[in-house]
Amino acid sequence: MDRIKVGVIGATGMVGQNYIRLLKNHPWFDVAYVAASPKSAGKKYADAVAGRWLMADPIPERIRNLVVEDANLVESAKGKCALAFSAVELDKDSVRKLEEEYAQSGIPVVSNNSAHRSTPDVPMIIPEVNPGHTELIRIQRKNRAWEKGLIAVKPNCSIQSYVTPLFALIEAGYRIQSVIVTTLQAVSGAGFPGPASLQMIDNIIPYIKGEEEKSELEPLRILGRLQDGRIIPDDSIQISAHCNRVPVIDGHMACVSVKFRDQKPQIEEILKIWKGFSSEPQRLKLPSAPDPAIIYRDELDRPQTRMDRDAGAGMAVSVGRLRQCPVFDYRFVGLSHNTVRGAAGGAILTAELLKAKGMV
Repeated sequence: MDRIKVGVIGATGMVGQNYIRLLKNHPWFDVAYVAASPKSAGKKYADAVAGRWLMADPIPERIRNLVVEDANLVESAKGKCALAFSAVELDKDSVRKLEEEYAQSGIPVVSNNSAHRSTPDVPMIIPEVNPGHTELIRIQRKNRAWEKGLIAVKPNCSIQSYVTPLFALIEAGYRIQSVIVTTLQAVSGAGFPGPASLQMIDNIIPYIKGEEEKSELEPLRILGRLQDGRIIPDDSIQISAHCNRVPVIDGHMACVSVKFRDQKPQIEEILKIWKGFSSEPQRLKLPSAPDPAIIYRDELDRPQTRMDRDAGAGMAVSVGRLRQCPVFDYRFVGLSHNTVRGAAGGAILTAELLKAKGMV
């Protein structure tokens, strides 16, 4: 199979570098175009990231000499890539406008950014949870008279560790009424350079701008239904979130308490559901799909950030400590890799899903 030529917009930033790393040997996608700010434009990629390459792996050899283009010059991407991953670091209005320009030019865009997460005709996808929302692309293309272009986005990294386990229970027929979640979020979630070391060493910061609102609202849209050309959020579930920045490099943990609306499952049933959970990415055998998607740890002190964040090549959700809750019904701990599952890897999986559905 001929690989699809793809571009990375914002390729010199930390998320952009993760795209470069994760796409190195991808069986479907071949990085052929890299773009960043005008300051980096015209340089070889290796020179543009010199002194600030943050990945443990070296820059892939075939990417080192690619010339970085100006991300704002959309015309320069035409003919060089048939799909673009967006990790550009601009204000939301500028990101929104730029992604629309790429899509308007006929280039599908899968975005790591938040600018389009509330745009009515743009699907926000966790591939294991709401693959059916990709049907919104057909409506989007009709609305905007786009033949090949599209915009799809991944959700906030803070929700990845608990939405999939909750969805597995919903899919099994159990109705969730309320969720209280406390997230312990890695410093890499703030991008580079992130919080200063004097802020994070020997410290926890109990505030991350905008995270609690995203953590409470985005899951409702993901769990919602497509109706009359738009997503109707699932307002039957109430979520209360506390989001904290903690001194670990990678890995977002969530401590979750959940209350069911009527019938509640037994612990043994929950474990059976989680351990047997499989969804469309696994059935389609998408290259980046973790199998299993949910890994349950039986140990009393797992999952742990350092030990479990790389499960399933960083794409699986690790869950543990399921037990009775004295206030709600049950409580558990979830963990996901925020810069893989929660960022570049999640977007790559979304692009694979779109390709498998014939939309790319």
